[in-house]
Amino acid sequence: MNRKVSVAPMMDCTDRHERYFLRLISKNTLLYTEMIVDEAINRGDKKKLLDFNINEKPVALQLGGSSPRLLAEASKIGEDFGYDEINLNLGCPSRKVEKNKFGACLMKEPNLVADCLSKMQSETSLPVTIKTRIGYDDVEDYENLYNFISKLKSTGIKTFIIHARKAMLGKFTPKQNLNIPPLKYDFVYKLKKDFANEEIIINGGITSVDELKIHLEKTDGVMIGRAAYHTPYLLADIEREIFKNKNVPSRQDVIEQLIPYVKDELKKGTRLNQIMRHTLGLFHGQTGASNWKRYLSENMCVRDADVKKIDHIMDKIKYNNVDTSVGQSA
Repeated sequence: MNRKVSVAPMMDCTDRHERYFLRLISKNTLLYTEMIVDEAINRGDKKKLLDFNINEKPVALQLGGSSPRLLAEASKIGEDFGYDEINLNLGCPSRKVEKNKFGACLMKEPNLVADCLSKMQSETSLPVTIKTRIGYDDVEDYENLYNFISKLKSTGIKTFIIHARKAMLGKFTPKQNLNIPPLKYDFVYKLKKDFANEEIIINGGITSVDELKIHLEKTDGVMIGRAAYHTPYLLADIEREIFKNKNVPSRQDVIEQLIPYVKDELKKGTRLNQIMRHTLGLFHGQTGASNWKRYLSENMCVRDADVKKIDHIMDKIKYNNVDTSVGQSA
């Protein structure tokens, strides 16, 4: 699987509608689901939680949990639904996640994590990967990170996605954990040197193609998060410059291709705002971008949005003089 560039799993962001939208922009970027708890998959509405459009592929399922049995069962179910990879969340720092014993707090229990990964791999033929941080609380020395990755490697795991910040458990909010702990890219670069035969993916604070190119010189791949959500047309730049794809759609093309999907989803009971909220940043940096965001916010990103307005959205783009060119994102 090509993991040169991927979009990070983000709660309340990378749902199936967002992934379909991003796939219209980029054919090569690997996409991830939001984190889904193993117990929810095993006991809940599997179709509601896991169903996705085949056009989203390749797409990876991220799981949250700490029960080897439940994680293994959820991995098998994910494979049956057609996902291309199973990823275990070892990086989320929220209090709620820690209370339920999954996410970054599991860095404290490498033996338990190893048991989980071994059991997961025994139940699925898909690649099992992990996403973690460089440390937690006052534990942020490279030796600890090296030992943690070594333990997980012993289970047969080949791909490690590293957010280059430590997690402050119970001290910062999730938002603060994305900004306050300093980035230590050198830790991830050193991991690649020390684990030359494993796939090391870097994540954290990466916002441009130029930055991405620098990281690709020292790691196997780059995972981008908030930049992909707030400025999604960044993926078009990545298609052109990283994947050398010359057939990149314009922003207008993306919306035109999204409309049939929206109409089909509306027939299934999906609300208009559930889809269109993901497109707010499509015209970021372009002339008329504020008009686009205002129109969506007032007409399509509200709970009781008039579904008929989707038929006139292209007219609104033209009326508000929104620049729809293929030019680079700001």
